[in-house]
Amino acid sequence: ETFGAVSPAEFIPLAENTDLIQPLGKWVLYSACEQAANWRRQGYPDIRVAVNISPVQFRHGDLVEIVSDTLAVTGLPAENLEIEITESALLENIQLALTTLNELRTLGVCLAIDDFGTGYSSLSYLSEFPFDVLKIDKSFTDRVIKDKHCRALTTGIIELAHNLDMRVVCEGVELSEQKEFLRVHNCDNGQGYLFSKPLPYSQFIEYLQEHPTN
Repeated sequence: ETFGAVSPAEFIPLAENTDLIQPLGKWVLYSACEQAANWRRQGYPDIRVAVNISPVQFRHGDLVEIVSDTLAVTGLPAENLEIEITESALLENIQLALTTLNELRTLGVCLAIDDFGTGYSSLSYLSEFPFDVLKIDKSFTDRVIKDKHCRALTTGIIELAHNLDMRVVCEGVELSEQKEFLRVHNCDNGQGYLFSKPLPYSQFIEYLQEHPTN
């Protein structure tokens, strides 16, 4: 039976529940790093590729070894890889999370906390984790124009992250009004359909050529 395009929201939970997430996660990490390394060798703009890590992968215990081996095999510099981890993965086992993140930081990869604000955020724990990037969840972006409480939370998160020496990315930016609000309040980067929808390989190459990174 053919299903056509299937959303990650559907197949990721299935992969996690059937132990397929480990080989799938390794393949995604390798493929992303290999492609980024190839782009560098071909002279395309030097970009950082971000890879989401499932909580199941994170608590498996061999993530650092997998990342290290992948970087060695593909030849991608560690600083060109960003590992994105959700709050829920961190709070399941604080000590394991701290050990794993510190070892990943030693490798030189960039660390991002993803979908911030959707889980049971602990500010005390946030100050202990060695993150470089904090990504504000789309649910905040959706309400930031019309909801004053959401605006207050969003600006507070941005200021908090900057005081903790983290760069801030706001997810799900779809409107120019959202972009302007984030710009005025010193959000470092925006991510969303306002800038680009997900692109197939050939179109992304064109995007890279038209939008040099710095």
